[in-house]
Amino acid sequence: MKELIVVGAGGHSKVVEETVAREGNYVIKAVADDKFDEVIMHKGRIHMPLMTAASLLQLFPEARWIIAVGSNETRRRLREKLPVPQTKYAVIIDPSAVVSPSAVIGFGTVIFANAVIQASAKIGEHVIINTSSIIEHDAVVGSYVHVSPQAVLTGAVTVLEGAHIGANASVIPGKTVGQWSIVGAGSTVVHSIPGYVTAVGSPAQRIRKGGKEVEEHTG
Repeated sequence: MKELIVVGAGGHSKVVEETVAREGNYVIKAVADDKFDEVIMHKGRIHMPLMTAASLLQLFPEARWIIAVGSNETRRRLREKLPVPQTKYAVIIDPSAVVSPSAVIGFGTVIFANAVIQASAKIGEHVIINTSSIIEHDAVVGSYVHVSPQAVLTGAVTVLEGAHIGANASVIPGKTVGQWSIVGAGSTVVHSIPGYVTAVGSPAQRIRKGGKEVEEHTG
């Protein structure tokens, strides 16, 4: 199996690690996170502070990497901070997920259990396609997006960079969710939403400007 470096050791990373185990393509060799004060070996893995993670490039030159952090903005910051070539980031797909052979999946993306990605969908880099979510045909999902559990993006929907689609939310065909915007849990998007706003309800209505700072309200 190929070697894998995991960046992040919080709740989201637990799900990523279990998905890696089910997929069976990688063996995790190291975990980097600021919660670690020093380099230690635990259960056959190196645990180390994030600031020393770059040294893993020399220690495991053939390894792939994954940023296992739920916050879209934090994933983006880590991607920009780490000196890891983009082509070294893994794509992790749970065996129970259904991914069309015509779909395009970007580096660093994780697709969790029972998710469905349909024909000609395009998924960007470092995206989270969470449990039982559905990405329908011809949808375009930008980099650093998080599609939460059981959310549905119907045909030809566009979700721009960094947006967060809350649990059980849906977006009707052809609509756009702007960059770094948030769609609240259970909401239905029937009109396109501009960037950097939060929208909730059915139909979804804008309740505030600003997206990055309020991801915790999406569910």
